[in-house]
Amino acid sequence: MSSQEEELKPYEQVGVAMTCRTFDEYERMFDLTPSLLTSGPILDVAGGASSFVADAEAKGIDITAADPMYAMSPEDIHAKGAFELNDAYQKLVKLQHQYDWSYYGGLAPYRTAREQSLVKFAAHFAKDRELSKGSRIPSQRYVPAQLPQLPFPDHQFSLVLCSHFLFLYGEQFDEAFHEAALAELVRVCKSDGEARVYPLLTLRWERYPQLDAIMHRLRDNYGIECRLETSRLPFIPGSTQFLSMKRQ
Repeated sequence: MSSQEEELKPYEQVGVAMTCRTFDEYERMFDLTPSLLTSGPILDVAGGASSFVADAEAKGIDITAADPMYAMSPEDIHAKGAFELNDAYQKLVKLQHQYDWSYYGGLAPYRTAREQSLVKFAAHFAKDRELSKGSRIPSQRYVPAQLPQLPFPDHQFSLVLCSHFLFLYGEQFDEAFHEAALAELVRVCKSDGEARVYPLLTLRWERYPQLDAIMHRLRDNYGIECRLETSRLPFIPGSTQFLSMKRQ
């Protein structure tokens, strides 16, 4: 291990944070192309308060997000997002030397982008909830759900994304949970669909230790082909790849 790696300090987090990421960040994290985005319905798992769904829908993309936090009221989820955004900012102030700011341009514009994403999400989430009032059909846009069991039928989505949840919280969720969750992401994919997961690191900025073993079991037990692909979002220390999963 190099001296630079030894100096990295972990990101301290209790529980799972609510993220507020933008459409462009998703494009870069998962190397999303226009053809991939329009190939069919998309599912964003553990989407949090990101504006990805709002922007995707505005672009005519068929998209659904799943997160247990979507059971909250619009007011409560906005307040929680604002609190966690400020909490994350205070942590990053102390750790900012560890990150690559070339995409964001610094800590201040990073926070501004997060705040704008939260505002856009909150407005879209509130509108979605208002449209759902009095309807016998629950919202199909923001679905309260959590891994490792999703309330969707087999083979529903062309693309399934999971950002900043799996692997990142490796100390809170065990290996069996991760294996079941990854298999579940592929279960709801169409036969020619794909699931992508980013990042592949824990909050200690180390590669998830059981990743290789899980990928082998996914192949042998579930017939899932796993590949590591290049991510285009420089920020997290040492994070340059995402996991791609398809049926064999």
